[in-house]
Amino acid sequence: MTDIFADDLVVLDFETTGLSPDNGDRAIEIGAVRLRKGQPVETFQALMNPGRRVNSFIEQYTGITNTMLADAAPNGEVMEAFWQFLGDDNLLAHNASFDKKFLDSEFSLINRDYRGQFACSLLTSRRVFSEAPNHRLGTLVSYKNLNESGDFHRALFDAQMTAKLWVSLLEEVRTNLAIDDIDFDLMQCISKASKRDWQLKARRFLS
Repeated sequence: MTDIFADDLVVLDFETTGLSPDNGDRAIEIGAVRLRKGQPVETFQALMNPGRRVNSFIEQYTGITNTMLADAAPNGEVMEAFWQFLGDDNLLAHNASFDKKFLDSEFSLINRDYRGQFACSLLTSRRVFSEAPNHRLGTLVSYKNLNESGDFHRALFDAQMTAKLWVSLLEEVRTNLAIDDIDFDLMQCISKASKRDWQLKARRFLS
C-alpha cells in the first residue's frame, strides 16, 4: 500500500457537448473541488468555448447557453489553468470513465498529462451503498441526505456533491472495516470487488 489517502484528492466534473470525444465532442464546463483530509479547501470552475455552437438539448440539459459560451475562454486556456490547479493529486469523479475520457482528450490537445489516478464514486457506491434505489448522483445525494441548494448538471455543483458523497462513502468504509485512515488504493480495490464480498476483499487488501 501507499501512504496516499483517499480523502486527499481533486473531485472533477465536466459538462460537455455530447457523450464522447471520439465523436468530436468537447468539454464546455469544468468544476473541481480539492479535498484535504475530507474537507474542501479549494475549488476550480470555468466555462470554456469549444469553438462551435452546442445543440438545444445540451442547452436545456445543462442550462449552459451558446450566449454564455461565446464570452468564455477557449478550451485550451481553461485546461492549461486546470492543469496548474491539479498538480500531482489523484482524481475522483462520479462515473469516472466519462470524465477521464474528456480530461485525457482535452489535455492531449494542449500536450499536457497528469500523474494522478482516478477513483470512481459510482462504482464504489454500487458496492458500499448497494441498497440505494439507483446510483445516479442525484439519487445518492438524496439517499444519504446530502442535499444542498444548487443545480445538478452544472460542473462545480456536481463536483461538490460528488465530494460529499465520497466523504460519506469513506465514513461507511471506516465503520465497516474499523479503520481510521483509508488508502486511495484500498478504495480502488473496493470499487473493483463484487457487491457481495467487497468487505472481504478489503480486509484481504489490508492484511
